[in-house]
Amino acid sequence: MTTGEPPPPTAPPAVGATAPAPPLGRLRGLAACASARGTFAILALDHRQALRRELDPADPASVTYAQMVGLKRAVVRALSTVADAILLDPEIGLATLLDGSFAGRGGLLLAVEATGYEGLSTTRRSRILPGWSVEQAKRAGASAVKLLVHYHPEASTADAQERLVDEVWRECLRLDLPLFVEPLSFSTDPAVPRLTGEARRRVVVETARRLGAVGMDVLKAEFPYDPGVADEAAWADACAELTAVSPVPWVLLSAGVDDATFRRQATIACRAGASGVLVGRSVWAEAATLPPDERDAFLATTGRGRLRDLQRLCDELGRPWTAGSPLAQAWLAPDSTGGGDLPPEGWFARYPGFR
Repeated sequence: MTTGEPPPPTAPPAVGATAPAPPLGRLRGLAACASARGTFAILALDHRQALRRELDPADPASVTYAQMVGLKRAVVRALSTVADAILLDPEIGLATLLDGSFAGRGGLLLAVEATGYEGLSTTRRSRILPGWSVEQAKRAGASAVKLLVHYHPEASTADAQERLVDEVWRECLRLDLPLFVEPLSFSTDPAVPRLTGEARRRVVVETARRLGAVGMDVLKAEFPYDPGVADEAAWADACAELTAVSPVPWVLLSAGVDDATFRRQATIACRAGASGVLVGRSVWAEAATLPPDERDAFLATTGRGRLRDLQRLCDELGRPWTAGSPLAQAWLAPDSTGGGDLPPEGWFARYPGFR
């Protein structure tokens, strides 16, 4: 079920000839989400049901839409000038684009999946948010889209989840929009609530192999080892294996671990070939339960400090996305001298497709 990259022309096509269109939208979208060096320090703020638990752990159902918008507005206002890009959801986060809260000039990722999953905990299925689409995300100004899929390579739902990734990937290719895919693993054994240790490693690595072959631009990966196991050599080995099997650049998600743990994970992941992080609650979680004034002060100091530290870490240790991207290798000149083949004069009038 692989769509792959459309092959670039090996030489500038003659005027009027049919050739693959340079995927300028995807290239520019990825560049907009990255640092000048080509690494990612993206702020994740697409939480929905999980946000209710952050705002009121004792009574999540009591949390209102206005409370969720208020927190997202505060986080975006404080951190959008620091992050390379921000990941938002359409239901709550997108509204922060309407009041000037998103003051930064970084990229915008928009989620396309519905929150949660259908089916049993051992046979999870993701779906696109009703009333929302890749095309709507692009119209809303997205630099890229993100699809979360609950996935286990041995689950009975694996084929259906692969088809979902393929469908979204085809839409992204059609609309020239980059795709970040976020697989979340789960246990297929009702007696085992979560994957740990080597079992977690096998699933995360095999997921990268399988879904990467279906199609995406960037993999948003779980840490491929149990963070409760204090064996950093095993952590590093698992991250190196993930780099080796992933056909696209990968970034590390934070999964709600504390800031100190995530920095350790990010350091090991970037040294092993990750292209950065897509980090959420590890940066801003404590702000959710603070009064507004204290919340804003926390985000302006601690939140910004954490995110800046992660940016420096990713830029120092991470692998630029262009180094691991088939898209970049196919279309970008290898250096700044512009040594690659270029389309013929006047090609823009026939973009895309030189038709």
